[in-house]
Amino acid sequence: MPTFDLMPFSSRTLGIVVLLALLAGGSAMLAWRFQDWRYGQQLAQLAQSHAETLNQITQAAATLQKAEQDKRRALEQQLSASEQTHYRALSDAQRDQDRLRDRLATADVRLSVLLDADDVAAGCAVPAATRAGGVDHGAPRARLDPAHAQRIIAITDAGDRGLIALQACQAYIRALDR
Repeated sequence: MPTFDLMPFSSRTLGIVVLLALLAGGSAMLAWRFQDWRYGQQLAQLAQSHAETLNQITQAAATLQKAEQDKRRALEQQLSASEQTHYRALSDAQRDQDRLRDRLATADVRLSVLLDADDVAAGCAVPAATRAGGVDHGAPRARLDPAHAQRIIAITDAGDRGLIALQACQAYIRALDR
């Protein structure tokens, strides 16, 4: 086994070797600290960039949400106005039908129908001449029984309400399509 003799090295050489070892160790430590600092700085920049990106996304989402809320609010106001309009039309039609029913009940108004004067198969003898106040210039007319007139008014009332409801539904669909 070989032996090493450390004596040929002077204490000065040994000091230099120790100093170089310390410097080499110190520079390695310094290199590690520099890399650690640089890596920490990169992580801080990455975290800041990530925070800015999240902030931009949050602001964009908030803006989009506000726009959607504004659209919804406008649609609700439009539908409310449309509903009020159709409700008013429905109540007006109801009031007119009630007034007509009352006038029929008090005999202020009589419903009549035009008759076909050429229809001999009908078997009713209606005079061809009309009164001087006739509206249809001499066309023969027959008055309806008040009970039948009330039923006709009820049927037209239901039809009017149905048409108003249909118009309300169509307006609602058009508002949603916009």
